Amino acid sequence: MTEPSADLNSQVSMATRIRNLIVALTAIALSVALFLGLQTQSPSTSLSELAETATPLEVALGNEKPTLMEFYANWCLSCQAMVPDMVTLRESYGEQVNFVMLNVDNTKWLPEMDTYRVDGIPHFVFLDRQGEAIAESIGELPKPILQDKLEALVAGVPIPDAGSVGKVSSLESGAERQVTRVSDPRSHGSQVVE
Repeated sequence: MTEPSADLNSQVSMATRIRNLIVALTAIALSVALFLGLQTQSPSTSLSELAETATPLEVALGNEKPTLMEFYANWCLSCQAMVPDMVTLRESYGEQVNFVMLNVDNTKWLPEMDTYRVDGIPHFVFLDRQGEAIAESIGELPKPILQDKLEALVAGVPIPDAGSVGKVSSLESGAERQVTRVSDPRSHGSQVVE
């Protein structure tokens, strides 16, 4: 009577092995699919990465190329939303135009923020080949509009819709009143508490 028991154990063992093999093959297939899926996704660039590869302001002011200067902050949702468009525009116009990025949270840029009266971000300043400001735009701009402005900058003609305003993140001037800033991500960086 041990023979039927051995056959049954052998069948159960074979069924278990087949099931384990199917599970292992499925896991391998899913792993390969996940790996390939991640490899084919386009890499995303952050504001910090974009800023790290931007032209330094000192270089831009001395190389006789027109310049697009962007005042931004890492917490600014409008600035973040424009990153893919800015990457594409930099790829298209990078040889003809300096792309400068100045973080408003860095006190080093306070003189420039004062000079260009930055009170909302993103704040774009268009500089001619001599480094003179010829136009400004504030806020989140659609790629075609920013592209038209870059075309005009490169051609040396007046910038269309200079001074246009899109969706912005406001900045408060500390010199206007004594305030305490409380960080709140829903308020684009800070709330004023008097």
